[in-house]
Amino acid sequence: MISASILSADFSRLREEILNAIEAGADRIHLDIMDGHFVPNLTFGPPVIRSLGKIPCPMDVHLMVDNPEAYIAPFASIGCEVIEVHVEATHHLHKLLTEIRESGCKAGVSLNPATPAATIRPVLPFTDVILVMTVNPGFGGQKMVPEVLAKVAEIRGMIDDSGFDIVLEVDGGIKTDNITGAAKAGATRFVVGSGIFKTPDYHATIATLKENVELAHAIYA
Repeated sequence: MISASILSADFSRLREEILNAIEAGADRIHLDIMDGHFVPNLTFGPPVIRSLGKIPCPMDVHLMVDNPEAYIAPFASIGCEVIEVHVEATHHLHKLLTEIRESGCKAGVSLNPATPAATIRPVLPFTDVILVMTVNPGFGGQKMVPEVLAKVAEIRGMIDDSGFDIVLEVDGGIKTDNITGAAKAGATRFVVGSGIFKTPDYHATIATLKENVELAHAIYA
């Protein structure tokens, strides 16, 4: 699955950009919520997303914020399917993931590049999505840190051994020329921002992304 991150979209015509990405083949819309404290950038909150009206595909919320507990109810009320929180942002990860599920959303946990995979092992039973950051979060358009793919492969093994139905997602610097490596490592969902929105033909770009993933999974499955 390709999840289009609107962080790299043209905000002056945001709804149009979202609909264009969906029409071009994006499976989901990825919302990067930043507070200027947990990461050095400030984006948008629930009122902006609510103002866009109904979006005809699932939306994932990636909370890169201090005090993520305060954001669960507002985003759940908009109808977002997945809410992802950082393991580094809370002292009570199990409690927070449980609250997300109780809100009616799927619970996602995200890890920064330097955070060990072992930190999420205790919460696998309470997790629906694991999001591995392949850049240091905060800004779009960064280059992927290829060394993180070893952690993606490690987490793939953890998921398979656990028997739980958990989506493994990667986010950061994913483009047509490197998505194969992330797929080879075991990722099945790919957040792509500038790799879509900074290209001239969204349809051709997304088609190539999906073709490269399918090829990698066919070869390395």
